[in-house]
Amino acid sequence: MDGQLLLVLLLLLGASGLRGQETGTGGPEEAPPEEEPPEEDGVLVLSQHTLGRALREHPALLVEFYAPWCGHCKALAPEYSKAAALLAAESAKARLAKVDGPSEPELTKEFAVTEYPTLKFFRSGNRTHPEEYTGPREAQGIAEWLRRRVGPSATRLEDEQGAQALIEARDVVVIGFFQDLQDKDVATFLALAQDALDMTFGLTDRPQLFEKFGLTQDSIVLFKKFDEGRADFPVDEELGLDLGDLSHFLLTHSLRLVTEFNSETSPKIFAARILNHLLLFVNQTLAPHQELLAGFGEAAPPFRGQVLFVVVDVAADNDHVLQYFGLKAEEAPTLRFINMETTKKYAPAEDAALTAASVAAFCHAVLGGEIQPYLLSQDVPPDWDQRPVKTLVGKNFEQVAFDETKNVFVKFYAPWCAHCKEMAPAWAALAEKYKDREDIVIAELDATANELDGFPVRGFPTLKYFPAGPGRRVIEYKSTRDLETFSKFLDSGGVLPAEEPAEEPAEEPAAPAPEPPANSTAVPKEEL
Repeated sequence: MDGQLLLVLLLLLGASGLRGQETGTGGPEEAPPEEEPPEEDGVLVLSQHTLGRALREHPALLVEFYAPWCGHCKALAPEYSKAAALLAAESAKARLAKVDGPSEPELTKEFAVTEYPTLKFFRSGNRTHPEEYTGPREAQGIAEWLRRRVGPSATRLEDEQGAQALIEARDVVVIGFFQDLQDKDVATFLALAQDALDMTFGLTDRPQLFEKFGLTQDSIVLFKKFDEGRADFPVDEELGLDLGDLSHFLLTHSLRLVTEFNSETSPKIFAARILNHLLLFVNQTLAPHQELLAGFGEAAPPFRGQVLFVVVDVAADNDHVLQYFGLKAEEAPTLRFINMETTKKYAPAEDAALTAASVAAFCHAVLGGEIQPYLLSQDVPPDWDQRPVKTLVGKNFEQVAFDETKNVFVKFYAPWCAHCKEMAPAWAALAEKYKDREDIVIAELDATANELDGFPVRGFPTLKYFPAGPGRRVIEYKSTRDLETFSKFLDSGGVLPAEEPAEEPAEEPAAPAPEPPANSTAVPKEEL
């Protein structure tokens, strides 16, 4: 009997323990409370244990996922801290935060982070649908991007005095005139205003302001302190406001009819989405050259939106632009035309006087297909074939590469390309190894100074193999860049043995035009 009583007591104690687990009083330990995130230079430092609390406490949170070894992250860090300080000084609702991606694999997986730096904007504590940040990478731009998301992106205008004050405050001001501020077109307008950070926006529904500016229907008006002073974009009464059309209109009309190329204007030039550019190369320290600007500007208005007129001062720091067009400073004044999509370049047929009429005629001739593009080429060096690595230029490329008796392996490179410099010893060793083979040619071509019709180079280095025989065959090499793999490729007639991995080596992108400066918004990222 005593034994039976003991068994009952044990069963009762077990049931009590189970109930304790269910109610949380006797079960496993509960999850620790979320920690308060620390700060570094005004930026919240987040982890798996602090992100939830940060999202609840801050209605607008921009989070940078970074890697300690990432060069672009290191370049962004001081600007990110400055932006945090700007927002703190304004008592803004938005905060900046960062996450060490490699140390927080759960978070990088949750938010699909595949490259550094990646920035995501969280609004109202919403953890599941953050907005991808694609804005500027400098302090003022980051802060302004956030201001326009936590506050109004356009100033509400109630009277003529307020409208006039806004117009006079900036060089470029955009005002949306809407008869009904609840219309869906207003949301489209405000969405564009969030990201067009280099313009100031206002909106109004006041009839007196419609009358003041001579409007009878909903319109977007761009006011500017240059050129014609104003450009109107009427809203289509049936189709409504198209975001793409409005964006293109604002980009086109916020640029001056003639834009001088420099570090400040080049991002706008590249972002304008006008494919045709006409460049006037002048030396602005010379009075006769300055006198040409008037005629150049006089020719521009009929081509607005079709051709972007750009002045390049050869006396300024624009050597890279001159090099891209194959020009020397002493050749100024002169014109060049380029299509940004095809990268085809055009030069005037003759050195006519640079007047409004001659500039317009040149534009019409290029657009009408009356002028053929030109290709850059260096002169053939006298000793181009005296070293193991043969030197090719535009003028001798066809003759060498398509020699039906030779197997020609060509490296297309850029002098500034780090990957090209890295593989240079292997390329030289390859040429030395095969220097006595009459049927094999190892060559290189500077693709920044020589252009080839039908052979666009989109990255550096690019390696192409031209096998002997008829048919102008071309094989692109996309494997490991070392002597052993190069040799196997040549010995097998332009193919790699089946066991060789098809590796995609790194390369530098070949810019289709003079690159935007380093402080532009187009900052590359580093992959995980």
